[in-house]
Amino acid sequence: MSTPEARFVELFKTWLVSLPHDLKIAFEAMDDENLPRSSRETAVGAIMFVVAPKTFVADRNEAVASFADDAVLLRLALRHVVAESGEDGEAFRDRFPELFDGLEDDLAVCRGIMGDLVTWIEGKVPGLRTQLYKGKKLPVYLDNDEAREELYEDGLGFRTDYPVDDKIIGDKLKKATTVVDVMRRRKADETRAAG
Repeated sequence: MSTPEARFVELFKTWLVSLPHDLKIAFEAMDDENLPRSSRETAVGAIMFVVAPKTFVADRNEAVASFADDAVLLRLALRHVVAESGEDGEAFRDRFPELFDGLEDDLAVCRGIMGDLVTWIEGKVPGLRTQLYKGKKLPVYLDNDEAREELYEDGLGFRTDYPVDDKIIGDKLKKATTVVDVMRRRKADETRAAG
């Protein structure tokens, strides 16, 4: 039987490696006209959050861990999309069992190790729909073909340049503190900036 920390590390390795694929699922939600407009906007907000340029840290361990909040937020946002979309949300969830099956258990593992950090990230989900990206309000990316194409291109660029794969993650992520410490610093920086 693996320890909670070992389960967490394996879970994050999987989530970090699959982030580019999970981003494609968010693009699917953005384009799924069966989903309510508000759900599609949440998906767009999650995409914008993930593909927005990051301030990379010099330390490669931290560079890998710096995508951890993206991985958690994207899954929480997609869970929100499904939850608020009724039967259409269930149909969407059923198309992507690789992301949604076992998600609640996985999030429980995260909460067990990360504690209030999951709550902090979850608190970002409602605000995703109010973001600006490249100076444009979020609805533009649903309503304007040119803006939508720009977001697709940025998503493709993110997936192409994403610096995490199985080999790198095996070397860089061996204990929970690698992820948790980076997230705690990020939360502290955000709190300082806000206040």
